[in-house]
Amino acid sequence: MTDDPETRESLLLRVRNPQDAEAWDEFARIYRPVVYRLARGRGMQDADAQDLAQRVLMSVAAALPRWQRTGPTARFSHWLRRVAKNEALKVLTRLPRDRGCGGTTAASMMNEQPQGVHELETTIDLEFRRQLLRRASVIVRERADKVTWLVFSLTMIDGLSIAEASQKLGRNEGMVYAARSRIVRRLRDVARQLEDTFNDQ
Repeated sequence: MTDDPETRESLLLRVRNPQDAEAWDEFARIYRPVVYRLARGRGMQDADAQDLAQRVLMSVAAALPRWQRTGPTARFSHWLRRVAKNEALKVLTRLPRDRGCGGTTAASMMNEQPQGVHELETTIDLEFRRQLLRRASVIVRERADKVTWLVFSLTMIDGLSIAEASQKLGRNEGMVYAARSRIVRRLRDVARQLEDTFNDQ
């Protein structure tokens, strides 16, 4: 699948087509890690978190044929995100008997204190945005030249100052600042474009 969000139609509209495996793969690439991280954050073991992520995607797939536009303002994107969110909420706000908790007192205590639904919805939205940024960073890194990405990595990830990065790379500070700014701008643009693919027109 092309990684250029500007050249493809709405991902969500494409996901409705059962023949479009690439669109489904991209949807899963965004949503599966979101659900998995939420589950792990609530104390689920790796296998249980993987299972939950798979169940959410299966519920979404099963619900796709049922979507109908109910009015001029009805949006497939809103409906599909609600299906995914509701399935995650359903599992994460109850304590099924078969849920693994690692056998530790700390995990058991976490399981006994369910997170409020509103708080969990906010967390899901936040994780979704984080995942979009992670996906955007993969796309931008693949397109950027090595030095430009290294500048970004040194200054934004490793925490070096412009002057320190400049000295380490043997480049002037203006070049380092400009390179970092380019990557930050591209990350914002690609993350925004990815989010737009989740909004059908």
